[in-house]
Amino acid sequence: MNFRFETYHSDFYSLWNNFIQKCDNATFLFHRDFMEYHSDRFTDASVLIFEDDNLVAVCPANHTENKWYSHQGLTYGSIILDNKFRAEAIGILITQLMAFLKSKGYLHAIIKTVPQFYGNNMLLKLKHQLIKHQASVYRSDMVLAVDYAQPLNIHKTKLKHYNRNSIVGFEIRETSDFSGFWNQILVPRLQEKHQVKPVHALEEIQYLQSKFPKQIKQFNLYKEEELLAGITIFDTGKVVKSQYGATSLKGEKYRAIEYLFIHLIHQYKNEGKRYFSMGTVTEQNELGYNPGLLKQKEELGCSLYLQDFLSLNL
Repeated sequence: MNFRFETYHSDFYSLWNNFIQKCDNATFLFHRDFMEYHSDRFTDASVLIFEDDNLVAVCPANHTENKWYSHQGLTYGSIILDNKFRAEAIGILITQLMAFLKSKGYLHAIIKTVPQFYGNNMLLKLKHQLIKHQASVYRSDMVLAVDYAQPLNIHKTKLKHYNRNSIVGFEIRETSDFSGFWNQILVPRLQEKHQVKPVHALEEIQYLQSKFPKQIKQFNLYKEEELLAGITIFDTGKVVKSQYGATSLKGEKYRAIEYLFIHLIHQYKNEGKRYFSMGTVTEQNELGYNPGLLKQKEELGCSLYLQDFLSLNL
Protein backbone atom coordinates (compact mmCIF):
# COMPACT_ATOMS: atom_id res chain seq x y z
CA MET A 1 0.00 0.00 0.00
CA ASN A 2 1.62 3.22 -1.18
CA PHE A 3 0.33 6.68 -0.37
CA ARG A 4 1.10 9.90 -2.20
CA PHE A 5 1.70 13.10 -0.25
CA GLU A 6 1.13 16.65 -1.44
CA THR A 7 1.80 19.91 0.38
CA TYR A 8 -1.30 22.08 0.43
CA HIS A 9 -1.61 24.98 -2.04
CA SER A 10 -4.58 27.00 -3.24
CA ASP A 11 -5.36 24.65 -6.16
CA PHE A 12 -6.40 22.09 -3.55
CA TYR A 13 -8.89 24.47 -1.86
CA SER A 14 -12.12 22.80 -3.06
CA LEU A 15 -10.76 19.25 -2.81
CA TRP A 16 -9.66 19.84 0.78
CA ASN A 17 -12.96 21.41 1.85
CA ASN A 18 -15.08 18.72 0.19
CA PHE A 19 -13.11 16.06 2.06
CA ILE A 20 -13.58 17.88 5.39
CA GLN A 21 -17.32 18.16 4.78
CA LYS A 22 -17.80 14.40 4.37
CA CYS A 23 -15.36 13.17 7.03
CA ASP A 24 -16.84 12.07 10.38
CA ASN A 25 -13.76 13.15 12.34
CA ALA A 26 -13.61 16.67 10.91
CA THR A 27 -15.21 19.95 11.96
CA PHE A 28 -15.58 23.35 10.33
CA LEU A 29 -12.34 24.45 12.06
CA PHE A 30 -10.49 22.47 9.37
CA HIS A 31 -12.18 24.32 6.50
CA ARG A 32 -9.58 26.42 4.70
CA ASP A 33 -11.59 29.62 5.25
CA PHE A 34 -11.30 29.07 9.01
CA MET A 35 -7.66 27.98 8.95
CA GLU A 36 -6.49 30.89 6.86
CA TYR A 37 -8.04 33.85 8.68
CA HIS A 38 -4.75 34.08 10.63
CA SER A 39 -2.41 32.99 7.83
CA ASP A 40 -0.14 35.95 8.59
CA ARG A 41 0.72 34.37 11.96
CA PHE A 42 1.54 30.83 10.81
CA THR A 43 3.50 29.28 7.96
CA ASP A 44 1.17 26.64 6.57
CA ALA A 45 2.55 23.12 6.14
CA SER A 46 -0.68 21.19 5.64
CA VAL A 47 -0.51 17.86 3.83
CA LEU A 48 -2.96 15.96 1.63
CA ILE A 49 -2.63 12.16 1.44
CA PHE A 50 -3.81 10.20 -1.61
CA GLU A 51 -4.27 6.52 -2.33
CA ASP A 52 -4.14 6.22 -6.10
CA ASP A 53 -6.07 9.37 -7.09
CA ASN A 54 -8.40 9.36 -4.08
CA LEU A 55 -7.89 11.80 -1.22
CA VAL A 56 -7.95 9.67 1.95
CA ALA A 57 -6.52 11.95 4.65
CA VAL A 58 -5.47 15.53 5.38
CA CYS A 59 -3.20 17.02 8.02
CA PRO A 60 -3.90 20.65 9.03
CA ALA A 61 -0.43 21.86 9.96
CA ASN A 62 2.11 24.65 10.17
CA HIS A 63 5.86 24.64 10.72
CA THR A 64 8.60 26.55 12.49
CA GLU A 65 12.13 25.72 11.34
CA ASN A 66 12.52 21.93 11.63
CA LYS A 67 9.29 21.22 13.57
CA TRP A 68 6.01 20.24 11.94
CA TYR A 69 2.93 20.98 14.06
CA SER A 70 -0.71 19.99 14.09
CA HIS A 71 -1.86 23.49 13.33
CA GLN A 72 -1.01 25.75 16.27
CA GLY A 73 -3.80 28.14 15.34
CA LEU A 74 -6.48 25.47 15.88
CA THR A 75 -7.92 24.03 19.08
CA TYR A 76 -7.30 20.49 17.87
CA GLY A 77 -5.92 18.81 14.79
CA SER A 78 -3.93 15.62 14.09
CA ILE A 79 -4.47 13.49 10.95
CA ILE A 80 -8.01 13.62 9.59
CA LEU A 81 -8.73 10.21 8.09
CA ASP A 82 -11.28 8.87 5.65
CA ASN A 83 -14.04 7.02 7.51
CA LYS A 84 -13.03 3.58 6.11
CA PHE A 85 -9.46 3.31 7.43
CA ARG A 86 -8.40 0.12 9.22
CA ALA A 87 -5.73 0.06 11.94
CA GLU A 88 -3.15 -1.67 9.73
CA ALA A 89 -3.56 0.92 6.96
CA ILE A 90 -3.20 3.74 9.51
CA GLY A 91 0.13 2.26 10.61
CA ILE A 92 1.39 2.16 7.02
CA LEU A 93 0.21 5.72 6.43
CA ILE A 94 2.08 7.00 9.50
CA THR A 95 5.29 5.26 8.45
CA GLN A 96 5.12 6.85 5.02
CA LEU A 97 4.06 10.25 6.38
CA MET A 98 7.10 10.24 8.69
CA ALA A 99 9.34 9.53 5.70
CA PHE A 100 7.69 12.32 3.68
CA LEU A 101 8.10 14.87 6.48
CA LYS A 102 11.72 13.84 7.01
CA SER A 103 12.37 14.33 3.29
CA LYS A 104 11.11 17.91 3.72
CA GLY A 105 13.74 18.56 6.40
CA TYR A 106 11.60 18.21 9.52
CA LEU A 107 13.12 16.51 12.55
CA HIS A 108 10.08 16.48 14.85
CA ALA A 109 6.30 16.23 14.49
CA ILE A 110 4.10 17.70 17.22
CA ILE A 111 0.61 16.24 17.03
CA LYS A 112 -2.39 17.78 18.83
CA THR A 113 -5.18 15.23 19.09
CA VAL A 114 -8.91 15.77 18.75
CA PRO A 115 -10.79 15.18 22.04
CA GLN A 116 -12.49 11.82 21.63
CA PHE A 117 -16.06 13.08 21.98
CA TYR A 118 -15.70 14.96 18.66
CA GLY A 119 -15.16 11.81 16.62
CA ASN A 120 -15.36 8.04 16.77
CA ASN A 121 -13.06 5.04 17.28
CA MET A 122 -10.89 6.24 14.38
CA LEU A 123 -9.26 8.68 16.81
CA LEU A 124 -8.29 5.86 19.18
CA LYS A 125 -6.90 3.78 16.30
CA LEU A 126 -4.81 6.76 15.19
CA LYS A 127 -3.42 7.47 18.65
CA HIS A 128 -2.58 3.78 19.17
CA GLN A 129 -0.68 3.65 15.89
CA LEU A 130 1.20 6.88 16.64
CA ILE A 131 2.37 5.45 19.96
CA LYS A 132 3.42 2.23 18.19
CA HIS A 133 5.61 4.50 16.03
CA GLN A 134 7.31 5.79 19.20
CA ALA A 135 5.26 8.95 19.62
CA SER A 136 5.21 10.03 23.26
CA VAL A 137 2.53 11.95 25.14
CA TYR A 138 4.29 15.03 26.54
CA ARG A 139 1.18 16.93 27.62
CA SER A 140 -2.40 16.05 28.48
CA ASP A 141 -5.01 18.81 28.91
CA MET A 142 -8.32 18.42 30.69
CA VAL A 143 -11.33 19.15 28.48
CA LEU A 144 -14.74 19.59 30.15
CA ALA A 145 -18.00 18.66 28.43
CA VAL A 146 -21.61 17.84 29.28
CA ASP A 147 -22.53 14.38 27.97
CA TYR A 148 -26.19 14.55 26.98
CA ALA A 149 -26.41 10.74 26.96
CA GLN A 150 -26.27 10.97 30.76
CA PRO A 151 -28.78 12.74 33.05
CA LEU A 152 -27.88 16.39 33.57
CA ASN A 153 -25.87 16.75 36.76
CA ILE A 154 -25.90 20.48 37.50
CA HIS A 155 -25.09 21.29 41.13
CA LYS A 156 -28.18 21.95 43.23
CA THR A 157 -26.87 25.36 44.36
CA LYS A 158 -26.46 26.51 40.77
CA LEU A 159 -29.95 25.26 39.94
CA LYS A 160 -31.35 27.09 42.95
CA HIS A 161 -29.84 30.40 41.77
CA TYR A 162 -30.93 29.68 38.18
CA ASN A 163 -34.55 29.16 39.25
CA ARG A 164 -34.44 32.22 41.50
CA ASN A 165 -33.05 34.41 38.71
CA SER A 166 -35.70 33.24 36.26
CA ILE A 167 -37.98 35.97 37.64
CA VAL A 168 -35.56 38.93 37.63
CA GLY A 169 -36.24 39.87 34.02
CA PHE A 170 -33.30 38.47 32.11
CA GLU A 171 -33.56 38.50 28.32
CA ILE A 172 -31.38 36.27 26.16
CA ARG A 173 -30.82 37.21 22.52
CA GLU A 174 -28.97 35.47 19.72
CA THR A 175 -27.14 37.98 17.52
CA SER A 176 -24.69 38.11 14.62
CA ASP A 177 -23.23 41.36 15.99
CA PHE A 178 -20.32 40.56 18.30
CA SER A 179 -19.27 44.17 18.94
CA GLY A 180 -21.25 44.76 22.14
CA PHE A 181 -20.00 41.63 23.87
CA TRP A 182 -16.41 42.07 22.62
CA ASN A 183 -16.06 45.78 23.39
CA GLN A 184 -18.12 46.11 26.55
CA ILE A 185 -17.39 42.83 28.33
CA LEU A 186 -14.97 40.29 26.83
CA VAL A 187 -11.96 42.47 26.02
CA PRO A 188 -12.03 44.65 29.18
CA ARG A 189 -12.72 41.71 31.49
CA LEU A 190 -9.92 39.56 30.04
CA GLN A 191 -7.56 42.50 30.36
CA GLU A 192 -8.66 43.21 33.92
CA LYS A 193 -8.56 39.63 35.19
CA HIS A 194 -5.79 37.99 33.15
CA GLN A 195 -3.98 40.77 31.24
CA VAL A 196 -4.67 38.99 27.93
CA LYS A 197 -6.71 39.57 24.79
CA PRO A 198 -9.16 37.14 23.21
CA VAL A 199 -7.58 34.85 20.61
CA HIS A 200 -9.89 36.37 17.98
CA ALA A 201 -10.02 40.11 17.48
CA LEU A 202 -13.52 41.54 16.89
CA GLU A 203 -12.86 41.89 13.16
CA GLU A 204 -11.70 38.25 12.99
CA ILE A 205 -14.70 36.74 14.77
CA GLN A 206 -17.06 38.86 12.64
CA TYR A 207 -15.28 37.64 9.50
CA LEU A 208 -15.44 34.00 10.61
CA GLN A 209 -19.12 34.30 11.48
CA SER A 210 -19.82 35.70 8.02
CA LYS A 211 -18.16 32.59 6.57
CA PHE A 212 -19.80 30.16 9.00
CA PRO A 213 -23.12 31.73 10.06
CA LYS A 214 -24.68 28.40 11.08
CA GLN A 215 -21.69 27.32 13.14
CA ILE A 216 -20.63 30.49 15.00
CA LYS A 217 -23.28 32.07 17.21
CA GLN A 218 -23.41 34.77 19.87
CA PHE A 219 -25.82 34.71 22.80
CA ASN A 220 -26.10 37.81 25.00
CA LEU A 221 -27.95 38.23 28.28
CA TYR A 222 -29.58 41.56 29.15
CA LYS A 223 -31.40 43.02 32.12
CA GLU A 224 -33.40 46.14 31.36
CA GLU A 225 -31.47 46.53 28.09
CA GLU A 226 -28.10 46.41 29.89
CA LEU A 227 -25.71 43.78 28.56
CA LEU A 228 -24.55 41.65 31.49
CA ALA A 229 -23.01 38.52 29.92
CA GLY A 230 -22.35 36.72 26.68
CA ILE A 231 -21.30 33.32 25.35
CA THR A 232 -19.86 32.64 21.89
CA ILE A 233 -20.76 29.20 20.56
CA PHE A 234 -18.95 27.07 17.96
CA ASP A 235 -21.43 24.46 16.68
CA THR A 236 -19.63 21.53 15.04
CA GLY A 237 -22.66 19.31 14.59
CA LYS A 238 -23.03 16.82 17.42
CA VAL A 239 -20.80 18.96 19.65
CA VAL A 240 -21.30 22.60 20.63
CA LYS A 241 -18.45 24.44 22.33
CA SER A 242 -18.49 27.62 24.37
CA GLN A 243 -15.57 29.41 22.76
CA TYR A 244 -15.90 32.54 24.91
CA GLY A 245 -17.92 33.37 27.99
CA ALA A 246 -17.70 36.49 30.15
CA THR A 247 -19.77 38.73 32.38
CA SER A 248 -19.65 42.30 33.64
CA LEU A 249 -19.11 43.24 37.28
CA LYS A 250 -22.84 43.84 37.62
CA GLY A 251 -23.47 40.55 35.88
CA GLU A 252 -21.38 38.77 38.53
CA LYS A 253 -23.79 40.05 41.18
CA TYR A 254 -26.69 38.41 39.32
CA ARG A 255 -24.74 35.22 38.39
CA ALA A 256 -25.55 36.14 34.79
CA ILE A 257 -22.95 33.93 33.07
CA GLU A 258 -24.02 30.94 35.14
CA TYR A 259 -27.65 31.57 34.19
CA LEU A 260 -26.75 31.84 30.50
CA PHE A 261 -24.71 28.63 30.58
CA ILE A 262 -27.53 26.63 32.14
CA HIS A 263 -30.02 28.12 29.67
CA LEU A 264 -27.82 27.05 26.73
CA ILE A 265 -27.13 23.61 28.20
CA HIS A 266 -30.88 22.97 28.26
CA GLN A 267 -31.41 24.56 24.83
CA TYR A 268 -28.85 22.37 23.09
CA LYS A 269 -30.04 19.25 24.89
CA ASN A 270 -33.49 19.97 23.49
CA GLU A 271 -31.98 20.43 20.03
CA GLY A 272 -30.56 16.91 20.17
CA LYS A 273 -26.86 17.68 20.50
CA ARG A 274 -24.57 14.99 21.91
CA TYR A 275 -22.09 17.10 23.90
CA PHE A 276 -21.78 20.64 25.22
CA SER A 277 -18.06 21.37 25.53
CA MET A 278 -16.74 24.08 27.82
CA GLY A 279 -13.15 23.66 26.67
CA THR A 280 -10.06 23.35 28.79
CA VAL A 281 -9.03 24.68 32.19
CA THR A 282 -5.32 24.82 31.30
CA GLU A 283 -3.31 27.57 32.97
CA GLN A 284 0.36 28.45 33.38
CA ASN A 285 0.75 27.73 37.09
CA GLU A 286 2.27 25.01 39.25
CA LEU A 287 -0.86 22.85 38.89
CA GLY A 288 -1.10 23.33 35.14
CA TYR A 289 -4.79 24.17 35.41
CA ASN A 290 -7.22 26.58 37.06
CA PRO A 291 -8.86 24.75 40.01
CA GLY A 292 -11.63 27.34 40.41
CA LEU A 293 -12.58 27.06 36.75
CA LEU A 294 -12.48 23.26 36.94
CA LYS A 295 -14.87 23.31 39.92
CA GLN A 296 -17.20 25.75 38.15
CA LYS A 297 -17.43 23.61 35.01
CA GLU A 298 -17.90 20.37 36.95
CA GLU A 299 -20.72 22.00 38.93
CA LEU A 300 -22.37 22.92 35.63
CA GLY A 301 -22.52 19.19 34.88
CA CYS A 302 -19.34 18.63 32.87
CA SER A 303 -17.43 15.35 32.75
CA LEU A 304 -13.66 15.22 32.32
CA TYR A 305 -11.99 14.20 29.05
CA LEU A 306 -8.36 14.39 27.95
CA GLN A 307 -6.69 15.99 24.96
CA ASP A 308 -3.23 14.54 24.40
CA PHE A 309 -0.26 16.21 22.70
CA LEU A 310 2.27 13.84 21.16
CA SER A 311 5.86 14.30 20.07
CA LEU A 312 7.33 12.15 17.32
CA ASN A 313 10.99 12.11 16.30
CA LEU A 314 11.34 11.71 12.55
